[in-house]
Amino acid sequence: MNNKFWLINVLLEEGFMYDNNEVSGTKTDIYHLLIEDEKITKIEKGNPPQDGNKVIDAKGLLALPSFTEKHVHLDKTHFGGPWKASTPFKSVGDRIKEEEEFLPKFLPKTVERAEKLLELITQNGVTHARVHCNVDPVIGLGNVERVITALENYKDKLTYELVAFPQHGLLRSNSIPIMKEAMKNGVNIVGGLDPATIDNDIESSLNSLMEIAVEYSADVDIHLHDGGKLGMYTIKRLTQLVEDAKWQGRVNISHVYCMGESSEKEVAEIAETLASLDISIATTVPIDVPAPQVPILYEKGVKVYIVNDNINDHWSPFGTGDMIQKASRMAERFGWIDEYSLTRALNFIADGKTPLDSKGNQVWPKVGDDANIVFADASCSAETIARRAKRNAVMFRGKIVSGKL
Repeated sequence: MNNKFWLINVLLEEGFMYDNNEVSGTKTDIYHLLIEDEKITKIEKGNPPQDGNKVIDAKGLLALPSFTEKHVHLDKTHFGGPWKASTPFKSVGDRIKEEEEFLPKFLPKTVERAEKLLELITQNGVTHARVHCNVDPVIGLGNVERVITALENYKDKLTYELVAFPQHGLLRSNSIPIMKEAMKNGVNIVGGLDPATIDNDIESSLNSLMEIAVEYSADVDIHLHDGGKLGMYTIKRLTQLVEDAKWQGRVNISHVYCMGESSEKEVAEIAETLASLDISIATTVPIDVPAPQVPILYEKGVKVYIVNDNINDHWSPFGTGDMIQKASRMAERFGWIDEYSLTRALNFIADGKTPLDSKGNQVWPKVGDDANIVFADASCSAETIARRAKRNAVMFRGKIVSGKL
C-alpha cells in the first residue's frame, strides 16, 4: 500500500559548533521529509513542498532515530495490575524459588500485562525490542506462547526478537530439552544465566549454551551477574567458545557487574577481545551495584546497549520504561556533561545511530532510511539526554504509533 506524505518543519541536526576547537553546541535547521512506503525518500530545505501530497506538520520538533530496547522482560511483571512492591532481596536463588511458586498463577494475566509494558515503551520511543522470556520446567513454554501473542498484537508498533531465558538455570533446572523446544517454537535467541553461581559449572553451562546456539543457528544473550574475577573469567571462557564456534557478531552479555568491579586495565584488555569478536554488552547502568565501565567499552569499540531490563516485577519495583532516562543516567554516572559527550549517549539507545558522527557530519536521517522517528520537544540531542525531553510523538514505518503531531 502506497502511503506517501510530506513531513514538514522537522528540526534536524546539521553539525557541531566549536569554541577553541571544542564542541560547544549543535547546529540545527528546519527540513521537510518525504515519507513513502515506510521509508524516507526525500530530504529538503526551504519552503514546504506543495506538490499535492498529504502534509503532516512536525511544528519544529526535533527528529531523532527511534530507540532500541535490547533487554526487557515482559512476563512476570506487576506492571499493568495492582501495585505490588518486591519482597526484600536475599539472593538470586531465593528469587528463583519465589518464581517457581507463583509462575503458574501469572499465566492468565501475562498477555494483558505484557501489552501494558509494550504500550509504555513504545510511548517512550522504542520501535524494536529484544524480549527475554522465561523457559523452564515449571512454566514450560506457557510464557513464551503468551508473550508472542502480545508481541504480535503490537507488530504495527515495533519489531522484536525473543530470547529463551532459562531463569532457573540451564543445568540447575535441567532446562536444555525445554530450551530446544522453545527454539523450535518462535524463539530466535538462546539465553543463559550465571554459569558459576546458578549452574555451578562454568564449562558445562557455557558449552551447553553454545551447543544449542550452533544446533539452531541462533544468537546468544546471557545474563551474567557474577562479580569480580569469577565474572571476568566467565567472560574470557565465553569469548574463547565464541571464537571456536565462529559466532562473531552473534553474542551479547547482559549486566556484567564484574566489569564495574575490575580495574580499568583489566576492563580495557577484555574490551579489546569483545570488540574483536563483535560481542556486545547490555547494561541498565545500575546504581545499587557497580555498573560496567561504559566509557572504556565505548572507547575500545564495544557495542554497548543501555536497557530497562525488568520493570516493576518481583525482582524490583522500579523502572520507567524510558530509554532517555536510562541514557541520561549513564551520562550523569560517568560525567558525560559536555555537548559532544551528551550527543554520543544517544547511540546506546538507538542501536548505534546518532544524527551526527564524531566529526559532526550529518549521518541521520538519510534517503532510504526507515521512517522510524522520535519527535522530541528539544533543541538538539544533547538537550534531549540531559533534560530528558518530552517525546510528543513516535513514528514507526511511516505511521504515528504514539502521541500526535
